[in-house]
Amino acid sequence: METYALTRNSVFSRVFFGLAISLVFAFVGVYAGQYVPPTVISLLMFVELLMIFGAMFLRRRRHMGMTFVYLFTFISGITLYPVLAYYTGVLGPATLLKAIGVSAIAFIVAALVASRTSFDFSFLGGFLFIGLIAIVVMGLVSMFIGFSTMAGLIYSLLGIAIFVGYVLFDVNRMAHNGLSDAMVPWMVLSLYLDFINLLLFVLQLLGILGGQSRR
Repeated sequence: METYALTRNSVFSRVFFGLAISLVFAFVGVYAGQYVPPTVISLLMFVELLMIFGAMFLRRRRHMGMTFVYLFTFISGITLYPVLAYYTGVLGPATLLKAIGVSAIAFIVAALVASRTSFDFSFLGGFLFIGLIAIVVMGLVSMFIGFSTMAGLIYSLLGIAIFVGYVLFDVNRMAHNGLSDAMVPWMVLSLYLDFINLLLFVLQLLGILGGQSRR
């Protein structure tokens, strides 16, 4: 039991240290994004998508390293810049910081619950995948027909619930099943994507609520 606890603590330390460094790379990417032309950012969005598919391939072959993760998070930061700049312009920097704080608190609370409970959240996997497909489809539909305020609220809340659920699922799976060295980069990337998507949906929710309050 003691060996397992030490192994588990080591895994958690490596994963969350890697996540912290990934967020630093993303922050640097966001800063750099203000100097990157929009056409290049559009190209990097495509590169980012290819890297996600590449990560799935590398995961199966267990060849993905932390260098890949840090490169991805840096590019992700660059492509996030226009979104964050938009919300900063519309809602103000204070609301952006509030969204980051809310997302960080939700992430930390979910991670703590998932890591400390004996409850197994693995049953969430199927539901979360269906929910993820649903919000992707809803997002594509909204590009063509738009959302009403109520539909936008439901979409934002559903997205928040799904990515909080993914934090519970990912951290709980790591706590219960352990993690090999080769899978640490994949888990870091998964948790990074959980946090970034959570932040984007929180921003969207605050944007809708802010729009209503200005009417």
